[in-house]
Amino acid sequence: MELDDRKWTILKAIIKTYLETGEPVGSRTISKYADLNLSSATIRNEMSDLEEMGYILQPHTSAGRIPSDAGYRLYVDRMMETKDREVTEMKEMMIQRQDRLENLLKQMAKFLASNTNYATMISGPQYHRNRLKFIQLSIVNEEQLLATIVTEGNVVRNKMLHLDHGMDMKTVLELNILLNSELNGLTMEQINLATISRLKEKAGIHSEVVSSVLDTVAESIQAAEDVEIYTSGATNFFKYPELSTSEKASELIDVFENKHDLVNLIGDGTEEQTGIQVYIGQETPVPTMRDCSVVTATYELGDGMYGKIGVIGPKRMDYEKVVDTMKNLKKQLDGMFRNKEEEKGGESRGRNE
Repeated sequence: MELDDRKWTILKAIIKTYLETGEPVGSRTISKYADLNLSSATIRNEMSDLEEMGYILQPHTSAGRIPSDAGYRLYVDRMMETKDREVTEMKEMMIQRQDRLENLLKQMAKFLASNTNYATMISGPQYHRNRLKFIQLSIVNEEQLLATIVTEGNVVRNKMLHLDHGMDMKTVLELNILLNSELNGLTMEQINLATISRLKEKAGIHSEVVSSVLDTVAESIQAAEDVEIYTSGATNFFKYPELSTSEKASELIDVFENKHDLVNLIGDGTEEQTGIQVYIGQETPVPTMRDCSVVTATYELGDGMYGKIGVIGPKRMDYEKVVDTMKNLKKQLDGMFRNKEEEKGGESRGRNE
């Protein structure tokens, strides 16, 4: 007998309902699922087939059904296959997007240096106020669980968790449902003590697993990744006598080659800093640039992603030209990715219609 789509949908409904209630599931309960649109009689026939195939059990005469070990196994295998595919697709998408974005930012840094005749830098986007997308717990062996955490921007983090108590498939499923229903879409700031206490209470003897998962979530959301910085036009310093002495020029070019001090120009990249910032002389966050002026702007790619554009030149720089150029570049970057997101949204709506 073949497990067709209808039987699979009914089996999923039985497993999910049983995990939520702990009570045997009857055909009338399953018939209320909106995506089935089947009569109770049809569902009873399908449940009989599922029982014959060994995926569900009838614990008592005239009672509803509960999942068998084989049913749990099938559910977990298919769920993990789906999640693995989603994670792989996310990684591939992010690699492609990162490659395109890297080339674009390099080109923009060169354009900015050429247009202004000053040194320029553009940082790659960082994620801020990251939200949790989903959590997947998978049994590795009797003593270990694999926790896969996916956060906003499709950043994936895997971590092995040690088990003090053995865990069966049913318990893992229950924990997955519990964690995802309580945490998905939240930032770390929103995961408060009340939420943590409620999760631990519901997890019972597996509360330590919940603690470990929450630690991994915090690491995933708050981990500071290396910031990629693209620079251009460092030789433009030699065009200005006040910056072209051997000592000053050497220091400034060294900053651009090593890029470490340029991180001080990026700040935290929050939306409160999305305007144009102008630093003159001693106001400059980088000590070796105290004889310079620095103009920065924060661009936004959506989904909590922000990056920084910077122009570094002499104090007598053409501020009006630089600020106008920065505003136009920032507008292009902001609009470029918003338009792409709108196009994707339109395509998605078109498919749904």
